[in-house]
Amino acid sequence: MSERGYQRLIVRDLLENQNYHAETTTADFDTEFCVNRATLFEFLQNTQPTAYAYVEKTGKRAFIKRIDDEIKKHGIVHVLRKGVKHGGHVIKLFHKQPDSVYNQKTIELYEANLFTVTQELVYSNDPGNKNRLDLVVFLNGLPLLTAELKNAYTYQAVGQAMQQYMYTRSPKDKLLSFRRCLVHFAADTHEVYMTTELKEKPNDVRFFPFNRGLNDGKPQGPFGAGNPEVPGKVKSAYLYEDILSKASLSNLVEKFVTVIEEKNEETNKKEIKQIFPRYHQLKVVRNLLHDCRKNGLGRRYLIQHSAGSGKSNSIAWLAHQLTDLYDDSGETALFDCVVIITDRRNLDEQIRKTVKNFGQVKRIVEAITGLAKDIKALSPGEESVSKTTHMRLALESSKKIITCTVQTFPNVLKAVTATTSKRVGIIIDEAHSSQSGNAAASMNAVFSDLDFSELERDEEGNIPTEDLLNFIIAGKKMLPNASYFAFTATPKNKTLETFGQPHEYRTAEGDLHTEFRAFHTYSMRQAIEEGFILDVLKNYTTYQSWYTVRKSLAESGEEQFELLEANKKIRAYVEGDLRAIRDKTKIMVDHFHESVHKLIGRQARAMVVCRSILTAIKYKDAFDDYLKEIKSPYKAIVAFSGKKKHYATGTELTEAKANDFKDANNDIPRQFKKGNYRFLIVANKYQTGFDEPLLHTMYVDKLLAGVQAVQTLSRLNRSHKLKKGTFVLDFYNKTEDVKAAFKDYYTTTVLSEETDINKLHDQQDTLDNYEIYNEEMLTEFFEKFYAENKRGDLEFLVNRVSSAFAEELSKDQQIDFKAKAKSFYRTYNYLVKIKEHTDPYWEKLALFFKHLIPLLKIESEPDDTNVLELIETDSYRTVMREAKTDIVLDPDLGYVQPIPVEAGGAETEKMFDSLENIIETFNKRMGGDLTEEQVNALANTVPEMAQKETEDVKFILNSDKSNAKTAADELLKKMMTRMMFEQTDVFKKFSNDEVFRRKYQDFFFDFIWSGRDAGSGGAGA
Repeated sequence: MSERGYQRLIVRDLLENQNYHAETTTADFDTEFCVNRATLFEFLQNTQPTAYAYVEKTGKRAFIKRIDDEIKKHGIVHVLRKGVKHGGHVIKLFHKQPDSVYNQKTIELYEANLFTVTQELVYSNDPGNKNRLDLVVFLNGLPLLTAELKNAYTYQAVGQAMQQYMYTRSPKDKLLSFRRCLVHFAADTHEVYMTTELKEKPNDVRFFPFNRGLNDGKPQGPFGAGNPEVPGKVKSAYLYEDILSKASLSNLVEKFVTVIEEKNEETNKKEIKQIFPRYHQLKVVRNLLHDCRKNGLGRRYLIQHSAGSGKSNSIAWLAHQLTDLYDDSGETALFDCVVIITDRRNLDEQIRKTVKNFGQVKRIVEAITGLAKDIKALSPGEESVSKTTHMRLALESSKKIITCTVQTFPNVLKAVTATTSKRVGIIIDEAHSSQSGNAAASMNAVFSDLDFSELERDEEGNIPTEDLLNFIIAGKKMLPNASYFAFTATPKNKTLETFGQPHEYRTAEGDLHTEFRAFHTYSMRQAIEEGFILDVLKNYTTYQSWYTVRKSLAESGEEQFELLEANKKIRAYVEGDLRAIRDKTKIMVDHFHESVHKLIGRQARAMVVCRSILTAIKYKDAFDDYLKEIKSPYKAIVAFSGKKKHYATGTELTEAKANDFKDANNDIPRQFKKGNYRFLIVANKYQTGFDEPLLHTMYVDKLLAGVQAVQTLSRLNRSHKLKKGTFVLDFYNKTEDVKAAFKDYYTTTVLSEETDINKLHDQQDTLDNYEIYNEEMLTEFFEKFYAENKRGDLEFLVNRVSSAFAEELSKDQQIDFKAKAKSFYRTYNYLVKIKEHTDPYWEKLALFFKHLIPLLKIESEPDDTNVLELIETDSYRTVMREAKTDIVLDPDLGYVQPIPVEAGGAETEKMFDSLENIIETFNKRMGGDLTEEQVNALANTVPEMAQKETEDVKFILNSDKSNAKTAADELLKKMMTRMMFEQTDVFKKFSNDEVFRRKYQDFFFDFIWSGRDAGSGGAGA
């Protein structure tokens, strides 16, 4: 039960169960060159006798010195993979695991690798330094990793191990210098942490958690940090039984540990990083490869890994290793190529850069951009080819890894469908419904070996309708010669059902029920608890806007406007009004200067999230004006795609023109890291896939719901060694809505049940029963469409049905039919990919609906589009809705509901009213029925009165928070009564409006309680 007992337990397992060659001692260790000489030369003599003879002849010390110089220059990973050139020999220092079973010699060489372990190694060349390392693992005499072990029964045991590395283990000692070892582990019997680099300044050393998580290998939760109980073993037994095994370490050396060189945008200097996989990254890649070997092609995998958890690295490791993967027999390569699909160009560039960095073989990665210079000799003056041609060339030239965006994919179909069928792995980054809908069918067409030319035709050259239907349905299904790997932090119901793993069970009534879960989960909860990402729901503050509007014209006529739409438009108008934007800009900028700019070593950045590009441009102008007014050194950037006219000048703006960067590089993420840029103003751009650890605060002025809320707010969660937390100031959303959005994605997301295909039968029956089309018409349209008949023949059939829709159905029936037709078309195109059930009638119906739905027009009520021409903002003010709070999530599984198949119904009864009544009602709700003077009375008079109530205030300040709140509410009620005659309207509002009363009670209490926080002992401090 001691630390030494744990150490001996590990060594015994490595020697007896993990194929280690021997245990060595400090006496075997050469402190000058950090090698075990005897083991190194035993390995050389056994595997490369000719080279060993040369080393003996020319001098062993000279050879060891040569190894030492190469490690200093390139690092241990390079030397183990490439060997060293010495004299006329290339001497291998490690033999990799064979990919195939055919090469017996390769297998024998791999088996000849010698793994040894040393306890209590005195490692320093300094005779005055007698520090010992608990464990050091060697591969063929070269140090591979070190470990400091602690007893879990000692307070903060694993923490003490990390402290030892940080404070008493110096990188000046050769064994601990950067890239001399793969990794350094700090471990006790409960937890494991790791780092790849020790530094002179202890606070610069970053340890990463290397724990299984409580969900590892379990379909149920609680999906948190730590390690599960294992009967008969210590919790951290996986470290020596799995990670430190001979096969595992060989695999890590050969396939995982990566050294990359990156340029620091701030200093413009190159930085070298050595990357060792986190446990969840290592496990998901290994588990996926194992399942592919076992089950072959044609399977689908969903990987739910939290935002900020290193997903790009996991994808890069997976892509490279899929290209070398053989089946379980070790005889057949599984994949000809791997395609990585992202949903945006900047993510494609990011993934491509990561994949190239992780590659050991150069020029195997191709991005489908049209710039095919690496694989095609372009003609004089030819700068690019079509993306279709580029994709075909990439496949024909046997590029192993191809990256593209989902938007690019449809452009490559025409030429690629003629390409010979490939066995392909399709990796989808940020898999959402866009990739799991029709876009997935487009992917299939690229690698499908089906071709219209293969279908038999009659003597007139026609393809039988039944054969054509079956061909089309088969082409929409997931390919048997492809495996799909979908990565996302926030899987929707379609994504879960398309790529998730089905789990069947019987209900209490005996019915078979199916849920869908991810193949592997690294949850948001685990990532937060491990400290790998930050909790963005801490320090969440919401603001409420109050405003009134008035008619802009004295005479507005007798127009009637639909209430719901008019109110929505008026609110959007006021929130986007320059007056409102300037008011909120002042709050944001002042808050940043007071509370944010000094954080993260004075490097903290903020993001402003707006509802539209137009609003973002208005905010950019407001930020520029106010920052200049207060003489702030900071600047703002606005990000948007395409072109947009300026709201005031009409000038056409691009992103580059709007920001007026001094250099030619308009790469927003790079510019945002530089100089005094501190605010990034966005509408939709960069709300996903933007990875900036310096981003600390987010100002939200946009509705965030569901997945979008999680994706947007997660931009803040990237960790930094100086970043202690995050902050959100939200002008639009309520904390309870944000909490509800995060709940489904906090642990793991489960689809509660599969889509009921019988509901599609029911919907088809309802549509058929309207009798505005029949099967003969659908068949005729289908045959003429694929026979490429004249457009007029096709339009004639569609127009017949659209005319019947307009003339024969009532308005309620029209609404019901159109809604059900849309739902049927959407659901069928989704289900046809993943369900065995096929119905040729449904294929004909879906094709027809695709062309019919746009023609179905329903007569609308009076239009309210001109309501904004008749109103203008009268007053606007913004007040805190809720003080800074922490949103706490429950650790339960998140269940999402299946795709709703039912749709339809009758017309919703709309209510209309005059402009005067709409404005009056709107102002009562949004303006609070108070004038500016009355608001000032609340904001100033009542707090001033409170300062005179010294005894009551003292009682509040000396109570616990719960009792203090009750006492503050009573004090406010007493003071409001005194205002009964001076501010009658205010008193009535306070007495009769519960929402208003509660908000003002919170404001009043916060005002008094702030005195306690300030340590003054009195309100208003």
